[in-house]
Amino acid sequence: MSERSFDWISAAELSKLFQRREASPVEVVDAMLIRASKLQPHLNAFVMIDEAGAKAAAAASEARWQRNQPLSPLDGVPTTIKDTTNVKGWPTRYGSHATDETPVNESAPVVERLQSAGMILLGKSATPEFGWKALTDSPLQGTTRSPWNLNHSPGGSSGGASSLTAAGINPFNHGNDGGGSIRIPAGHTGLVGLKPSFGRIPQYPADAPFADVISQGVLSRTVLDTAMALNITAGPDARDWRSLPAEPRDYTVGLDGGVRGWRIGLSLDFGHVKADPEVRDLVAAAAKRFEDLGAHVEDVGPLIDPLQLSFEPLWIGSFATRFRQIPTQLHGKLDPGFRAAAEKGLAITLAVYAKSYEAKSKLARDLALWHHQYDLLLAPVAPTAGPPVDTLYNSDAFPRWTKGAPYTLPCNLTGQPAASMPAGLTKAGLPVGLQIIGAPRADHVVLQAMRAYESASGWTWPQAKVVETLKGL
Repeated sequence: MSERSFDWISAAELSKLFQRREASPVEVVDAMLIRASKLQPHLNAFVMIDEAGAKAAAAASEARWQRNQPLSPLDGVPTTIKDTTNVKGWPTRYGSHATDETPVNESAPVVERLQSAGMILLGKSATPEFGWKALTDSPLQGTTRSPWNLNHSPGGSSGGASSLTAAGINPFNHGNDGGGSIRIPAGHTGLVGLKPSFGRIPQYPADAPFADVISQGVLSRTVLDTAMALNITAGPDARDWRSLPAEPRDYTVGLDGGVRGWRIGLSLDFGHVKADPEVRDLVAAAAKRFEDLGAHVEDVGPLIDPLQLSFEPLWIGSFATRFRQIPTQLHGKLDPGFRAAAEKGLAITLAVYAKSYEAKSKLARDLALWHHQYDLLLAPVAPTAGPPVDTLYNSDAFPRWTKGAPYTLPCNLTGQPAASMPAGLTKAGLPVGLQIIGAPRADHVVLQAMRAYESASGWTWPQAKVVETLKGL
């Protein structure tokens, strides 16, 4: 058993090995820690690795499996937590010099649930400063790189999680999504990334900027792993009054129900987004697979007005809220792009902010009504493949509203479930994501569509290009 490789193994496969006593959590964690340490200097995906804590948790998990008393099917499976999220006893740094190393006193609900299921925390994953952009580099942590091509970004803001998952270090990793921060890095690294319905997985603290658009989730390599993770993390928590009521559902049941007879809309540009031609072609071809599966797919044309005019006040106004809390003497240590957006947000008035909130409500209503006629909406995840690591986000060359998150942000504003699935590779060998969007609170429908697409796409891990990139490291 000690010579077995656990690279790119799924959580579901690990669970079966544990049940059959063909592998132990201890040997799995040891192997994944070795791989993590080897790749960290090249990917820079970890903020911290808790080797001692992970090994202690693995030993406890192994003892439970030996007693036939696992806490869940995922007992003993290693994961990580994005460094925007509290883990008791660890600091939460947000990639910023404006934070400190003081350990927090209480874990977020999603962390408590992962640990209550027996999952093992290897450490924390990298994020841009305060999760502000769809790339992952920060003043505190530096630049995180994609295992597909080390000169390219794995996306953001859950870029540490996407880099770890695509590199095959462990099966899936926690992320969260306030504007595309699960789906964009999943799309840029060929992963499965579900943003569950807002409130499906509770948040705490839930009073921070963007708290009303953020969903917790994971970045994985299979739909089954995603469903298993949702099983152990979904459900209400009294600390989050916006969390959804308990849903008596096993998300792994019905995954293979297919999409025959479903009515699906396709919008390649939402009416205003100019995606790269390669992205459009790959997404259009990916949508065709749903027709092969028996669904009816039709181009539904323009759906959403350009986002910037209505919703920039919410974005930069929330940054300004964070900025006001940072001591003046630390402003020079902030990411210049974040600081520029936050300073612009200082001028946002309450009236303008309220008008944006009204537009948010209207968008949610309009798309909910649209879904009365369609089961799903398909679109690109991003207008481009993963950009170079030196890309300046929200610059003239890469503006947020047309290059960063124009396809993903609407589902954060509406709260509906949406996912990224691999659509294929560009000529440069970089992944492109297909976005699958469901009606409000229809997470199980989105998962079923994801699984149908996965079965037809032929996309499997490990991917040869990633293996080749990592082989010499």
